[in-house]
Amino acid sequence: MDALLDFFAGKCVLVTGHTGFKGSWLSFMLAQAGADVVGYSLAAPTSPHLYGLAHVEDGMTSYLGDVCRIEQLEAMFELEPEIVFHLAAQPIVRDSYDDPHATFEINTQGTLNVLECARQAPSVRSLVNVTTDKVYFNEELPDYAYAEEDKLEGYDPYSNSKSCSDLMTRSYARCFLDAAGCATSTARAGNVIGGGDFANDRVIADCVRAAAEGHEVLVRNPDSVRPFQHVLEPLSAYLLIAKSQYEDASKAGSYNVGPDECDCVTTGELVDLWCSRWEGATSRCVDEKASGAADSAAQTEPDKHEAGFLKLDNSKIKRDLGWRPRWHIDEAVARTAEWTRAWLDGDDIAACMRAQIDDYFAS
Repeated sequence: MDALLDFFAGKCVLVTGHTGFKGSWLSFMLAQAGADVVGYSLAAPTSPHLYGLAHVEDGMTSYLGDVCRIEQLEAMFELEPEIVFHLAAQPIVRDSYDDPHATFEINTQGTLNVLECARQAPSVRSLVNVTTDKVYFNEELPDYAYAEEDKLEGYDPYSNSKSCSDLMTRSYARCFLDAAGCATSTARAGNVIGGGDFANDRVIADCVRAAAEGHEVLVRNPDSVRPFQHVLEPLSAYLLIAKSQYEDASKAGSYNVGPDECDCVTTGELVDLWCSRWEGATSRCVDEKASGAADSAAQTEPDKHEAGFLKLDNSKIKRDLGWRPRWHIDEAVARTAEWTRAWLDGDDIAACMRAQIDDYFAS
C-alpha cells in the first residue's frame, strides 16, 4: 500500500457525497487503506451506480441523509471524525439551469452546514472542501491557465454556487477553524473521467452508454478545451492535501488540481481517444441549437452557457505539496475503457478498482 494511503489507516474519516462517482472511489480507497470511513449522502444519483456495483458500502459505515439538514449532519460529527472530505453537491452545469434554487441550496447551504458542524466538533483536524475548476471568472483567454489567486465568479448557477462554497470555506477557516485547530482547504479539480461515472451530460459517461447500447457517440461542443483527468488524480490530491495540512496546518489553503499542459484536450479529441480504445466505436458531432430550432419550447429556455476554454495552473500543488499527475490522458481513457469492459463482461468491479489503484500509486 502506498505511504499516502497508509496515513489514513485507523483514522475516522467522514465523506459527504459518498454515494456519488468520486465519493464512491474515495470511500473505496480509504476503506482499502484501513480507515474507519463514515459516509453521509443522499441515495446514489444514477442507475446503475458505482457505489452498488463495487459494493462500496461493505467497507464503511453509510448513512443516507441531506447535507441541507443540519440536525442530521450534526449526528455524523458526533462520531468524532478526524478528517472530513466534503463532496456532496449538485455537480452538473446544465442541470443547474433547470433547477438553480436547488443547486444553490445544496452547494452553498450544504457547505455552510458542514463548516458549521466542523466549527463545533473538536475532533476534526483536517477538512477538504471539493469545489471545481469552474469557480473562476473565466474570460476564456487563449492559453491562459487559472491560478489560485485569480478572481472567483462562476458564470452559471452550478459554477457560481461553487464559487460561493469556496469563499465560505475560506471565511470559516480564517474566522473560526484555524483557531480551533482544524486545517481547512479547498480543492479545485478539473473534469474527471473514470470507471463508474454514469451521470448525464458528461462526455465519457456518454461514451460508456453508447458502448453498452451499441450506438455512436454524439459529441456536443467538440472544440471545447477542458482539463480532463482520471478520477484517481484528484482523489490522490485530496488525500495528500488532507494529510499535509493534518501534519502541518501551514499547508492549508486553496489548490488547483489539474493535468499538465500536454493533457489538456478538446472534447472531440477525448472522444477520438475513446473510439481508438473501444472496438467499433464511432462518433458524430451535433449542433444542439440547430437540431432544436423547430422546438418552440426549446427556444424559450435560457441559453445554457458552457465555457469553451478552461485550463488550470497546477504549479502551486506541485511546489507546496509535491503532487504530480501520474497518468496521461491516453492512459486515463484506457483505464476507463478497461473498467467499462469489466462491467459489461460481469467481472469483479471491486477487483478491477483495486488493481487500478495499485497501478496508479505504483506508476
